[in-house]
Amino acid sequence: MRRRIFCITSVTTALLAKPEATRAAMLPRPDSEVRRLQLRHAASGAAFSGIYRNGHTVDLVAMAELSEVLADTRTGETRPFDVDAIDIVWEMGSRQRMAELIVLSGYRTTATNREVNGAVNSQHLRAAALDLQIARAGFDSFGEAALKLGRGGVGLYPAHGFIHLDSGPVRHWIDGSGPALTAPVVKRRPRTPAEQRIDRMAEAWASLRGR
Repeated sequence: MRRRIFCITSVTTALLAKPEATRAAMLPRPDSEVRRLQLRHAASGAAFSGIYRNGHTVDLVAMAELSEVLADTRTGETRPFDVDAIDIVWEMGSRQRMAELIVLSGYRTTATNREVNGAVNSQHLRAAALDLQIARAGFDSFGEAALKLGRGGVGLYPAHGFIHLDSGPVRHWIDGSGPALTAPVVKRRPRTPAEQRIDRMAEAWASLRGR
């Protein structure tokens, strides 16, 4: 119970300390839709199912629960999760009509990020990124939609069956080639037909953003 109270307090403090993003999140939105999310962390088994936003109002209790579900799985340490990142994940789940999202990685401590060879400036470190497990059958569709959304970072890992989404600067990368804004993807091995299709989508997306 003390951990829950601490987490809720931390989320409230963090939101108040993030003036620009928080004001944007709390201002009236053009619609008043209720945003419901259902996700489960594959490593810990922790799950969340419920409403985290009602129109422009963010539910701080729900965000505290999400922060616990998305805690560092190696240490159990939590950090208030970024609302913008959750919004991106909700948007993608809604567009792809996914009843439940399976999370492989949420918040990471510095030590955990180093252990998994994460980028030194990884958005996971600030609780603003999620790696989602995506079935092979829906990988291309999800990846294409994520690139078209044009929000934050999109990392495509078809060989490992997951897609990275974050609320950082707009950029994309494929299969560990590293984040880039419009740089060509480094091909480290022969691309499969499905990966070649994703490459073409990424290149088309990059050229559109350059106009």
